[in-house]
Amino acid sequence: MHVRTLTGGLAAALMVSFSLAGGQAVAASPEAEGASRAARVLLYDAGGSAEFRTAVDRGAAIWNESVDAVELRPAAAGQRANIRVLADNGWPRALPTTLGNGTVYIGRQAVDQGYNTIRISAHELGHILGLPDRKPGPCSSLMSGSTAGTACTNAYPNAAEKAEVEGNFGGALTQAAPAARDEVIVD
Repeated sequence: MHVRTLTGGLAAALMVSFSLAGGQAVAASPEAEGASRAARVLLYDAGGSAEFRTAVDRGAAIWNESVDAVELRPAAAGQRANIRVLADNGWPRALPTTLGNGTVYIGRQAVDQGYNTIRISAHELGHILGLPDRKPGPCSSLMSGSTAGTACTNAYPNAAEKAEVEGNFGGALTQAAPAARDEVIVD
């Protein structure tokens, strides 16, 4: 689990700006600061993902652990989902409609050939988050997909892939005051 906290005093100090005309110090309100740091929430419906439901939930959790600018959450009953996840007998694929929206298919063909279901889920969700395939590629690249081979079980995006998703969803705002953030990794 990736837990992030803001150090209040330091964050406030970094958010102070000086007016060129009057030299007055103005601190950003906590509400304004929180608004600029809020992750875009995308709801996903994995109700049609059959035997891959756990893999889909884990793939979403991996993205949530890896980036700050977007958060994938399961849609509750009656909520409209941005992402629909389905199982079928074909090859895995994603059909994005717009950034953060579309349909993911967890195809049994790749699973039957020995590809890792969590890697497939995270990879296809990566397409919905705006990432292209990067084939051929090494196992360390999530978006290398099947070219990394069936032995590859890495389901985590690399630094470049994380940065691209952050940029796609306005992550530059989340990086405005990196010194004000304490990051604690809890296993």
